Amino acid sequence: QVQLVESGGGSVQAGGSLRLSCAASGDTYKSYSMGWFRQAPGKERDWVATRQQWGTTTYTDSVKGRFTISKDYAKNTLYLQMNSLKPEDTAMYYCAADTQVSRLWNGRADYWGQGTQVTVSS
Repeated sequence: QVQLVESGGGSVQAGGSLRLSCAASGDTYKSYSMGWFRQAPGKERDWVATRQQWGTTTYTDSVKGRFTISKDYAKNTLYLQMNSLKPEDTAMYYCAADTQVSRLWNGRADYWGQGTQVTVSS
C-alpha cells in the first residue's frame, strides 16, 4: 500500500513557476514508478510526466522543457517543478504510483493522491 498527498498548488500569472510535491508513505515506495497527471475542468485526465523506478523520466510534449519531475528518496517525496507556466496548464494535478510504468502511462495506476489545484492567469 502507498499513500500519496500532493501540495504546492496555487495561483500564478503566466510565465511564473510552481513546485508541486507528492509525499509518499508506505514501505514499497522505492519500488514504484511515479508520475503526475492533470485534469482541466470539463476534460479528461491527462498524463504529464513519469519517473520510473530506475530514474528514467518522460514528459508529455506540451510540458517538455518547462516541467521537471524529480524524487527525493530521503524525504519520500516526488516533485514537479513547473516553469514558464501558461494558462493552458490550469488544472487539478494528481500524483500517482504503480509497480508497472505502463499502468502509469495509461492512467490505470493503483495509487492516487487527492490532487492540488494549479491556476495560471494570463
